[in-house]
Amino acid sequence: MLRCAPFVGRLAHVGLFALVPLELGLPGCKSDAPALMRLTHADQSASATNIPVAQIEPPPVGLDGRTRAGSVTLIAEGKKRIYSTSLRTWVYSQASSKSDRLGYLRAGNSAPLRGEQVGGGGCTGGWYPIFPKGYICDGPDATLDANDPVVVATEASPPDFSRKLPYIYGTVRKPGAVYARLPSDDDLQRIEPELPKRMEQWFSAGGEVGSHYAQEVWLGHPGTAPDPEQAFRSRFTQAVPAFLEDHRQIPNLLRKPREADQLVIEKMEPKLGYALLETFFWQGRRYGLTTELKIVPTDRLRPIQGSDFHGFEIGKEFKFPIAIVRTPIARFRDGGQAPYRALLNLTGRKQFFDKVLHYQTDDGKWIADRDASLIESVKKMPAWAIAGEKWIDVNLTKQTLMLYEGKKPVYVTLISSGEAGLEDPEHTTATKRGIFRIHTKHITTTMASDEVGEEFELQDVPYVQYFDDKGGYALHGAYWHDRFGIPKSHGCINLAPEDARRIFFWTEPQVPAGWHGVLLPLHGTVLFIHP
Repeated sequence: MLRCAPFVGRLAHVGLFALVPLELGLPGCKSDAPALMRLTHADQSASATNIPVAQIEPPPVGLDGRTRAGSVTLIAEGKKRIYSTSLRTWVYSQASSKSDRLGYLRAGNSAPLRGEQVGGGGCTGGWYPIFPKGYICDGPDATLDANDPVVVATEASPPDFSRKLPYIYGTVRKPGAVYARLPSDDDLQRIEPELPKRMEQWFSAGGEVGSHYAQEVWLGHPGTAPDPEQAFRSRFTQAVPAFLEDHRQIPNLLRKPREADQLVIEKMEPKLGYALLETFFWQGRRYGLTTELKIVPTDRLRPIQGSDFHGFEIGKEFKFPIAIVRTPIARFRDGGQAPYRALLNLTGRKQFFDKVLHYQTDDGKWIADRDASLIESVKKMPAWAIAGEKWIDVNLTKQTLMLYEGKKPVYVTLISSGEAGLEDPEHTTATKRGIFRIHTKHITTTMASDEVGEEFELQDVPYVQYFDDKGGYALHGAYWHDRFGIPKSHGCINLAPEDARRIFFWTEPQVPAGWHGVLLPLHGTVLFIHP
């Protein structure tokens, strides 16, 4: 049973939350890349003279959630860049498409060159060495032209690591047309004749289906969003990208056949999840620009805020023994409410009441084991910890994840693992147990579900980290639910978006600045998953 297995093609549905990356190379390919993607003397001396110098800095996000400066600081003057014009611009270990894939860039990303063009097979435009390592082909998926239409449309909106979700997200609420250009009034009367009536219903509705629900999400940053009703009635226009002015078509990133003046690309599917680079107002209506360069009206989407939960740094916010309340209706034995996902300091005393194990808090209260996860450091350290490696400990019974730097625990949080619990993962939705290494990481990639009653596609699921070659299991952020601490997935390990963000930049392999994904079999961070 495949969960999140990478494979060639799009929109093939393989189990709940099955990852569907475009043309993703299968994991397990041979690679002798070092565990850390850092420049070496060999990297610098292998290319031509006058090579820009790069200084590799710490990852852009720390376990405390703070965002740091960019990962690569370039010192040399007059450096050139190569730009991605595809959802997958592969970086190869050598100047050959037959060499190992190290990772990839995505439209909106670019990489500085560390040398001049070199010859090599499989590339008519020539190969260019990039920082911090590898080669990109100047061909269908990349260009040296900073004015390329795809580059212009995407470079202003790269993934934003300063917020918990790297893009702006929404799921389809009222399916409708997806546009290749901004529609005129005549276009809307023809394509969406029901629009005026539907907008009036939206303005008068309340709750999550109404026009005032979480509109600030569309800003992509803290602030107050314009009132949708006032904007619609005043035909408000704001921040329309220059490349969409005069009803020009958006660049054809996916390279699907398109007529010269085509307006509608496709129709939205129910429950489809979109990731947006930016949003803007056009003649009273807010539109979003998707990561696949499609135009969608946001009034047809439900804005996604994502869970606000995140874990705790160990040694800064608490010391052992502690517990995290993992059920939303937990109560202390004396009848008081236990705050959901609160961190409880414990005395270390344990006792059974009515055949249920309880832990005593430092203020003398008792909480049941079924409502709170006891957090303790590993008693007998494994070999990789003794060797000083980073590693991740996942306890499926407690629904917890703890990060270690050698023998030192540094972070703990709640997860949602496979909903089948501790059953056989080969035949159920349970999470696979064992010892693994993270081998492939994506800042975002696409997931789909064909589970009866829950059919949907979720674009750009954030911070995905594969750890199993055969079953396609991964750690990843989940923006579509807020039940962390309770088994819910189809086998992958769901993390709250902020936890996924912090953990992604803590683990190895690091994703080099400007890249969207990286592959490093056999050398990534150790992951120990157990009952």
